[in-house]
Amino acid sequence: MFVPLHDENTLKSIRFQWVTILLIALNVIVYFLETARLDEVAIAGFAIIPRELFDTSLLPIPVETVGPQVPERLTLLTYMFFHGDILHLAGNMLFLWVFGDNVEDAMGHIKFLVFYLACGVFAGLVHAWIDPTSEIPLIGASGAVAGVIAAYLVLHPRVRVWVLALKAIPLRISAAFALGLWILMQVVMVLLPQVGPVAWWAHIGGLIAGAVLVVFLRRPGVPLFDKGIGAGA
Repeated sequence: MFVPLHDENTLKSIRFQWVTILLIALNVIVYFLETARLDEVAIAGFAIIPRELFDTSLLPIPVETVGPQVPERLTLLTYMFFHGDILHLAGNMLFLWVFGDNVEDAMGHIKFLVFYLACGVFAGLVHAWIDPTSEIPLIGASGAVAGVIAAYLVLHPRVRVWVLALKAIPLRISAAFALGLWILMQVVMVLLPQVGPVAWWAHIGGLIAGAVLVVFLRRPGVPLFDKGIGAGA
C-alpha cells in the first residue's frame, strides 16, 4: 500500500486550510489527553458501541463502574476524535493533511467542516448497522478521512501525488491510481471474513458519504473529475 507524501495541487479559493489544520490539531490534542488521563474503560465512554447505540432498553450501569459517559447519539461525533495508538492517529492525520486542504478549498471552510463531520457520522452509523449487536467500541477518524479521500478522488483524479511505496520507494502517480487502489482494498476487505480491529465498514460508509456530499457541497463552478484540466495537471 502507498503512503501519501504530497500532492501537486495548489489552493485556488482559500488562502489557508484552517479547518484541516484545526481538525488535525484537535485529534492530536485529544490523543495526548486520552493517553495521559484515560484508560480503556473511560475511552469507551466516547466510542460508538453499536448495541448501546441502538438498544435503548439497556439497564443503566452504575456510575462508579464506568468512566466518563456521553449520550449514545453524541458518540457519533466524539468517537472520531479518539485513536487506539499513535500509528492509528498518524495514518489518519497524514491522509487528512495531504488531501484535506483541496477538499476544503473546493467547499469553503464551514461546509468542509460540516462535510467532515457528516462523513464521520455516516461511517459510524454504517459500522453499527452492519453489526448492531456488537459491544466492541469503535474509535478513530478513519471514516471521516475516507470521506475526504472519496471527495478528493471525485474532484481531482488526474492530479499527481507523491507516495512512498513499500515504505521506501518514492513514486509520482495519479490520485486516481493511488486512491483508487486504497478504495479497492477497503472493498476487498469487507468481502473477506472480518478479522482484526479495523472497522472496514466504517471506511465504506465514509467513502459513500464523501462521494455523494462533495457533489452538493462544492462551490458553484468547481468541476468534478478535473473536467477541463489536462492529464498532466
